[in-house]
Amino acid sequence: METAELVDRLDEELSTADYADVDASANGLQVGRRSGHVDRVAFAVDGAEMTVREAAEWNADLFVVHHGLSWGGIDYVTGRTYDRIAALVDHGIDLYVSHLPLDGHREFGNAAGIADLLDLRNRRPFGEIGSCTIGQQGTLETALDSAEIELLLANKLDHGGRGIQVLDFGPDTIEDVAIVTGGGADWFDEAVEAGVDAFVTGEGKGKLYHQAREAGVTVFLGGHYATETFGVRSLADLVDRWGPETTFIEAPTRL
Repeated sequence: METAELVDRLDEELSTADYADVDASANGLQVGRRSGHVDRVAFAVDGAEMTVREAAEWNADLFVVHHGLSWGGIDYVTGRTYDRIAALVDHGIDLYVSHLPLDGHREFGNAAGIADLLDLRNRRPFGEIGSCTIGQQGTLETALDSAEIELLLANKLDHGGRGIQVLDFGPDTIEDVAIVTGGGADWFDEAVEAGVDAFVTGEGKGKLYHQAREAGVTVFLGGHYATETFGVRSLADLVDRWGPETTFIEAPTRL
């Protein structure tokens, strides 16, 4: 497949342009040329030296990640930035990035993956940022207690043995759940306003403990990395159906 065609199809599917004004990440084709050809596409959560090396060992033409290299622009190509870009250029690998668009996609997104895992019904967008959303809200088909949800998440998330942290301040029986993956603690107040019983995110902030306790909402912290493998894995399946060979590079951070 031609690089330009693949990039355009990803941009269209992910509504990349809609997030241009709200995302610090430079989404889309971040490193490379549109004029190339793609036979093999590697996917990972993070664009870092170790994952680029693994993509190169697999002979990838394109590397698709959730966390890329440019956050608010690149002023100087030195140090860590130079090393990461050099690794891509030296191996002839283009880099495609999808940050918030991949969080918010209603079918392939990270929050959608958690919603699938919890088998949420009556789903709707959640987690407003500007005119966009980056999460999902829904209702459990069968109400569960916090221990049952913790076990479900612990068994399915790639947390590297870290486990799931739980702030168990909600009702004994949980039905309504809101999700913002990664560093989603800033959307806790929106979850409270939505009247949910539980909020699922990746990592918390110090103030979240007292916010959850005072609001009577249970919070599940699954890990930033662990809650954000779903989007790139879903994109890998999608691109595989389009023709190129794909692989997912696992690099859990335990964070």
